Amino acid sequence: MASSSSYSNPPCAACKFLRRKCLPGCIFAPYFPPEEPQKFANVHKIFGASNVSKLLNEIQPHQREDAVNSLAYEAEARMKDPVYGCVGAISVLQRQVLRLQKELDATNADLMRYASNQQSNNNYNYGTSHDDHHQTNYGFSPNTTWNNNPEADDDIQ
Repeated sequence: MASSSSYSNPPCAACKFLRRKCLPGCIFAPYFPPEEPQKFANVHKIFGASNVSKLLNEIQPHQREDAVNSLAYEAEARMKDPVYGCVGAISVLQRQVLRLQKELDATNADLMRYASNQQSNNNYNYGTSHDDHHQTNYGFSPNTTWNNNPEADDDIQ
């Protein structure tokens, strides 16, 4: 005789949040496991359960996981930054890349100047007499100037 109270899987995070029974064909179940309730809560707050359900039903099954991950990422970003969302994070990262590229370019230019000075010092030392070798400059020419111009660093911020 079958028992009237059979064991069932726990409801997905979406059905638990929405306080409804999680049916076997639930569109949310594969993407919002019960262990990740905040993932659905954020997506629901930003996009709404109905809109997410419609979206998931309209796209191909092999695209759904990527769509849910994108929605979850954007929802979390919108929770942190309601105005710009993930676009704000992208903008911050782009500015950081530009700043670091300028810093790298400046460092490479300093390195090229240093290498050029090293090469000219080596050429100078080959043409000198034995007595001139007693004066050690440790690879720096006496007229080496470093870029200590504070205005050059203004655009790197």
